[in-house]
Amino acid sequence: MRIPKRLLLTAAVGAIAARRALRAPYDLTGRAALITGGSRGLGLALARELLDRGARVTLMARSADDLERAQDSLNAGERVQVVAGDVTVIADIERAIEQTVRAHGRLDVLVNNAGLIQVGPLADMTEGDFREILEVNALAPLRLTLAARPHLRGGGRVLIVSSVGGRVAVPHLAPYSVSKFASAGLGQALRAELEREGITVTTVLPGLMRTGSPRHAIVKGRHAQEYAWFATADSLPVVSLDAQEAARRIVTALVRGDAETMVGGPAWLMRSAQALAPQLTADLMGLTNRLLPAPSGSTVTRMGREVEGTATRSNPIKRAAEVEFNQLGAHQDGTQK
Repeated sequence: MRIPKRLLLTAAVGAIAARRALRAPYDLTGRAALITGGSRGLGLALARELLDRGARVTLMARSADDLERAQDSLNAGERVQVVAGDVTVIADIERAIEQTVRAHGRLDVLVNNAGLIQVGPLADMTEGDFREILEVNALAPLRLTLAARPHLRGGGRVLIVSSVGGRVAVPHLAPYSVSKFASAGLGQALRAELEREGITVTTVLPGLMRTGSPRHAIVKGRHAQEYAWFATADSLPVVSLDAQEAARRIVTALVRGDAETMVGGPAWLMRSAQALAPQLTADLMGLTNRLLPAPSGSTVTRMGREVEGTATRSNPIKRAAEVEFNQLGAHQDGTQK
């Protein structure tokens, strides 16, 4: 008797789903995590959440001063270690992994969080802008994961922090969206390839989060106008998600071993709209682009904090996030969320 292929496929899918449902959550107690971009913003929020769940953490960032402030704010003693380094430098990557293992005796969780944010019209962007952001947002997580792979085999976890911009390209965030599409694809590829080695890869795609990060964004075009719309949207309660709540959901996805998770209602709506009505979504994005500032005809780069106006500077929600997530005293490099 021949069993229909459709029945076999259904049984296989059911078996996989049952295996996932019955799998025990990943216990973070005593685990050691390396968090890139960990000195401020979402990285700092993720460190707090991992510590609350019993893990030990090593924070990696470019500024030693930022790291010292972050370590003090976490107030977790020897459970927190820091290492200054650049995620685009392989020697720094290897040193961060070595120091994590030396400090904690192991490496169980790799959190790829460090990233660049660029804001401005495509006409004012250069090919170099695309290359720079791809190095940080997509290629650095690849290099870090491959370097950490020997320590993660047999039960380790990898987190790729991508973005809803990796599913729906947003106007005036072209290089960022391209890099996040790449990081989301990287997460899928690593998930499939590393599963046989006992390494579980989770990709999260959050929407806007109130991390206080806009002041470190790289801004092009009509600088003050570009920064104003981006910083305002980033701090709107309905549009953006509280950063610590986002961290809780992200770590929960890691513990469950999700392949991919959207974080935040607006992110889920954008993803759904793109999947169900791609033409309509494209038209809406084109309309949105018409409402944003026109190109300036210049490729001059400014940091968000350099062009901040009175309205955004006095925004109490934005200011509170900047204080809570170590943004005001941060190193002037714009390389972390």
